[in-house]
Amino acid sequence: NDRMVPSTLSEDLHRRIEGSELIIYPDSGHGGIFQFHDKFAPVAVAFLDR
Repeated sequence: NDRMVPSTLSEDLHRRIEGSELIIYPDSGHGGIFQFHDKFAPVAVAFLDR
């Protein structure tokens, strides 16, 4: 539901970046990482630790 960057663009970018992971949080807007920080932060840290 991001009006600034539609999910289709995120999906396209995800397909183009090898090794990327895409998580779309339901009913979140452009600030999804802030709305769902409790879910986002551990996943981001785990990804960066690899």
